[in-house]
Amino acid sequence: MGENDLKNLISQTGVSAARMRLAHWVESPAVQYFVIAVILLNAVILGLETSTEIMARWATPLIIADKLCLCVFVVELSIKLFCYRLYFWRTGWNIFDFVVVAIALTPGAGVWAVLRSLRVLRVLRLLTVVPSLRKVVAAFIHAIPGLSGVMAVMAIFFYTAGVLATRLFGSAFGDWFGTLGRSLYSLFQIMTLESWSMGIVRPVMEVYPWAWAFFVPFIIVATFTILNLFIGIIVSTMQELALTPEVDHTDPEVRALLERIDNDLRTLKNQLENTPR
Repeated sequence: MGENDLKNLISQTGVSAARMRLAHWVESPAVQYFVIAVILLNAVILGLETSTEIMARWATPLIIADKLCLCVFVVELSIKLFCYRLYFWRTGWNIFDFVVVAIALTPGAGVWAVLRSLRVLRVLRLLTVVPSLRKVVAAFIHAIPGLSGVMAVMAIFFYTAGVLATRLFGSAFGDWFGTLGRSLYSLFQIMTLESWSMGIVRPVMEVYPWAWAFFVPFIIVATFTILNLFIGIIVSTMQELALTPEVDHTDPEVRALLERIDNDLRTLKNQLENTPR
């Protein structure tokens, strides 16, 4: 459910006009652009805070600016909670925003000190306020069922190749293929094409000249076939989402149409059940 769906839904539940006006205001393009600017500013501030030299000179202004950015996020979410009430939790993006801001409000002392570094998650709020980025995330989520099959095939292939590499090269190259875990890590490095030739394969070929017969097919299958399947599924899902029009199920006309269809289906079902055979 999107923000427009939420506004339409609360408009049909008899809420006050003040809450409706406030909901339209907080979702207006001007406010959203302002929030995007604050997120980008906060991202720059969080990056500057990683420099000890900059913090030694500008610690106080940066900390104050960071607190002001956090105040903007808290006010925005507070307004949405006031406007949407329980309907606020029907949108996954709102829940994500709430969790990110809640982590930022966690005290950064004692056992919670590690959460201070998670403040950078506020930058991910760009995914919730920029529609184009939300479409990319939605496409990835919709592609997960299809990716699960590819991941299963990849896991079986990797396991088989890892056992084979351990038995073939483990005795001479224990650091890379001495155990199944080391073999899987080395094969993953080879799949990414990071220093695979001069770093691993050529030293192995000096001892086992025929090793290319194992590594070349592995690279072809793992890198150029399975990874391209990942990309193909994600791209296909994005195209399907782009071609599929969004239906607002809270729109009165759409709801009336769905109710008529439901009634027609029930009538047809009753007629089929009552028809003598």
